[in-house]
Amino acid sequence: MLDKEKLRNVIGWKNAPVPICMGGDYRALTFCCKPGYSLTFGLKCLRDHTLKEVGLTPEEFVKIKEEFSKENNWDSETVCFGSISYCCMRAGGCERRDLALSQRYPRTTWNKVMETYFKKKKELAEIILKHITNPSAQKIINTIKKECQIVEL
Repeated sequence: MLDKEKLRNVIGWKNAPVPICMGGDYRALTFCCKPGYSLTFGLKCLRDHTLKEVGLTPEEFVKIKEEFSKENNWDSETVCFGSISYCCMRAGGCERRDLALSQRYPRTTWNKVMETYFKKKKELAEIILKHITNPSAQKIINTIKKECQIVEL
C-alpha cells in the first residue's frame, strides 16, 4: 500500500510521488539528478540506493533520461546536467528549470507550462518503470499501478 502522505496532486499529474529523498516511490526517479555528480543534499539522496533496489544501472538510468530528453526537446544548457529530464519536482520554482521551460514553451501561460512539465515527467516515470525487471520491485510496481490507476506499463 502506498503512503498517501508521500503523494501529491500537481497540475498534470494526480498522485505524483514526492521525491525519492523524501520517501517517494519508484516513479520519483523521474525527479532525480544525473548519477556521477556531487549533490548539495548528497547525504539524503536515495537515488543510487533506489536504482540498485530496482535493478537499473546508473548508465541505463542516464540513457533512459537522455533519450527522453532528445525525443521531447528537453536538452538545455540552462539547467543542471544539460537536460530538463533531470529537473526536480519543486512546485515553488527553480530558477534554471523555470527559465528552460519558458524557453521551450514560449507564449504559453505558466499554468500550461507546468501542466506540460508534470505530464511529461509522469510519462518519463512510466518509461522508467517499464525498464525495471527486478522481480521484487515488480511487486511494488504492481501496487503503484493499481493504486495510481496506471493502465499501461
